Amino acid sequence: MNQRHTIRLAFLCQALATGSMFTRIPDLQAGLGVDEGVLGLCLLGQPVGAILTFLVSSRLVEALGTRVVLLWGIPVAALLVGLMPQAPTPLLLFLVFALYGITFALTNVAMNVEADRVEAASGKRLMNSCHGIWSIGQLVTVTVGALARGFGVPATVHLGAIVPLILVAALVILWPMQGAPARAHTRAGPQKGLSLPTIATVLLVGYAIGGAILEAAVRNWSVIFMRDSFTAPAWVDTLTLPAFIGATVIGRLLADQFITRYGPVRFARILGLISLVGLALVVMSPNLMVALVGFAFVGLGVCVSFPLSTSAAARLGDRPASENVAALTMTTQITLLGTPALLGWIAASFGIRSTFVVVVPVVVLAIFLAKYLAPKVVVQTT
Repeated sequence: MNQRHTIRLAFLCQALATGSMFTRIPDLQAGLGVDEGVLGLCLLGQPVGAILTFLVSSRLVEALGTRVVLLWGIPVAALLVGLMPQAPTPLLLFLVFALYGITFALTNVAMNVEADRVEAASGKRLMNSCHGIWSIGQLVTVTVGALARGFGVPATVHLGAIVPLILVAALVILWPMQGAPARAHTRAGPQKGLSLPTIATVLLVGYAIGGAILEAAVRNWSVIFMRDSFTAPAWVDTLTLPAFIGATVIGRLLADQFITRYGPVRFARILGLISLVGLALVVMSPNLMVALVGFAFVGLGVCVSFPLSTSAAARLGDRPASENVAALTMTTQITLLGTPALLGWIAASFGIRSTFVVVVPVVVLAIFLAKYLAPKVVVQTT
């Protein structure tokens, strides 16, 4: 198996290991008997764990290698997801989410750095298709999750069954993996201890944050939005995630040819406008069909926010790509730190639809800051 296929399958494994919990968030809430505000505080554990890890993730990835991080980190992430419905208290659920955030952060940096290295070695675009494959994995997990809820499968059984499957997949795909050489950079001397952001990465965060907040809102609150807004079976409520992720998959798999034709800046701005249309449909939806169409538009609109900003960061060339990728992702996570609790408070205080109104300004900001996506290095598309 060549390096391009291997890294794509690594993205798929990570998505399958981590995506199932989103369809079970209402079950986690019901199992603990808490309101949206307390649930938001539990979800805060993920960004807390991730942020602390991103500070040193570049150093760990460079020292251990991308293969080792992915081989061990992805199965551990699946195990932690399997433990989530068994947490007996909100505090323990917060701690499980924090540990999950650590493993997610490490594997996230490792697979994006490896994708950039393979892309640099081959001279052909790869990052968007990798994230497209990742989104396919997420689509599979949320579809299976919707069916599991529809058939009344307990969350402990559903999430626990994923662990052995991921372990086998990791051994088959990642054990024989051979890492690509690191991308060249201009900085001399030893690697710094912490992956701190530069002005260039902060500007890229300004673009990425709109899609990140919007995606977090959809993943964490869209199922609850459907449950509270319309009268429908539980499995219908979870269809927001397949609609959102399905549109994201299509956008990412087709993105490279449109980026070639229109350039990353123009393409990103077009998708930003599509996001705003989707938000309008969700907020004003009179029925669940309009809401589903709105969530699909949102998914298409945010499809390249993270891969485009990640590629731009990795290609800055001022220091190792792993540092810029880690700094970008960490700064984005810091910006998102209070988002679960804030959106939970807004939902509890002003209604669930308000959670999607408040993200409009950050999407507008992303449309403006997309100008910093202009690539420093042009690579051939597949």
